[in-house]
Amino acid sequence: MNAFAPVKAPAVGCGDAPVLKQRGQREVFCGLTSIVWLHRKIQDAFFLVVGSRTCAHLLQSAAGVMIFAEPRFGTAILEEKDLAGLADANEELDREVARLLARRPDIRQLFLVGSCPSEVIKLDLSRAAERLTQAHAPQVRVLNFTGSGIETTFTQGEDECLASMVPVLPQTDAEQLLLVGALPDVVEDQLVGLIGQLGVPVVRALPSRSADVEVGIGPNTKFIVAQPFLGATTGALTGRGAHHLAAPFPFGEEGTTAWLRAVADAFNVSPEKFDEVTAAPRARALKAIAAASERLNGKSVFFFPDSQLEIPLARFLTRECGMSAIEIGAPYIHRDLVGPDLDLIAEGPVLSEGQDVDLQLDRCRAARPDLTVCGLGLANPLEAEGLATKWAIELVFTPIHGYEQAGDLAALFAKPLKRREGLAL
Repeated sequence: MNAFAPVKAPAVGCGDAPVLKQRGQREVFCGLTSIVWLHRKIQDAFFLVVGSRTCAHLLQSAAGVMIFAEPRFGTAILEEKDLAGLADANEELDREVARLLARRPDIRQLFLVGSCPSEVIKLDLSRAAERLTQAHAPQVRVLNFTGSGIETTFTQGEDECLASMVPVLPQTDAEQLLLVGALPDVVEDQLVGLIGQLGVPVVRALPSRSADVEVGIGPNTKFIVAQPFLGATTGALTGRGAHHLAAPFPFGEEGTTAWLRAVADAFNVSPEKFDEVTAAPRARALKAIAAASERLNGKSVFFFPDSQLEIPLARFLTRECGMSAIEIGAPYIHRDLVGPDLDLIAEGPVLSEGQDVDLQLDRCRAARPDLTVCGLGLANPLEAEGLATKWAIELVFTPIHGYEQAGDLAALFAKPLKRREGLAL
């Protein structure tokens, strides 16, 4: 393995490329969907959605919850009398929370999650969280965030959740690194392990797996973001005095190496030490990507806006898998977060923010890409028209970060092309 060299950007990247901004009909899940992975990550938390029966059905369908299961999320149903103002929704919420906590004494953190119905009737969940915290402290900490689909895409639910946690984190002056973003435990352990081998003294994660794991914030806190949709969380941490380490996101060998390099530079790790720690996993990642991306090399890809992972994934596919991007659509473009990835994508693809789904479908049909990355609602119709598709939501639920998952990530994109080849026989 050669010694690490700085990532070489293309002569002209997409950092200053014009952005096609469209506001029309959108095709995305709402932020409530994020509860499905958040409740698995934060092991002593409960997510109580204040919403309608439709909200409850969405979560049950997304999580595949059987009727006899007892997951750590639920819905406080807003009935017609609540929506009509014939009942005191705050009194009913207090009563349901008390019943829940009496039945589930293992809950240490309770998130009140707003929905479209609760926002329409202007139910103040922030005040409710303050009131319930006073009633149930210190055993339970009550926070609130919105998962409403009125203006959010589904990954913004995690952003809202983590941002709601930042103001209540204790102050600390300790020098530390904070890894921000909900990752599968195995992936988090791999990344934290590599960072520890680099010699970084203290590494914390937000969210932590338990309320018992103390996470503080202060002027000596440096943080690096693992998910490109955490704009509000980044702003909240910066507001507390923490310092953001900007880097490409850890997808593939190049992205993971550059992401770890940002950490190494911030903590004065020598190039020799960096190469020693990363050489073996980098070699494994390169080998795995080469094997999995044979079907991707020379193929074109079109991204519909869905998960907000689109820009760093386009960087991975174009630079590490030999694909060409026709259009890279994202619900929102946080340049402070995805700017380093944009700089590495060679000019050429259309960069779009927001969506007018009919107009974007027209562009996709005209381009006839080899692979289309889109939401579930668009995939089957496009498959029927002869286009190979990849479900964007699968990329959120599947471990794809870091060196050890780099080959799996390439294989996720190659699988639809393999399926299409099989159907053509």
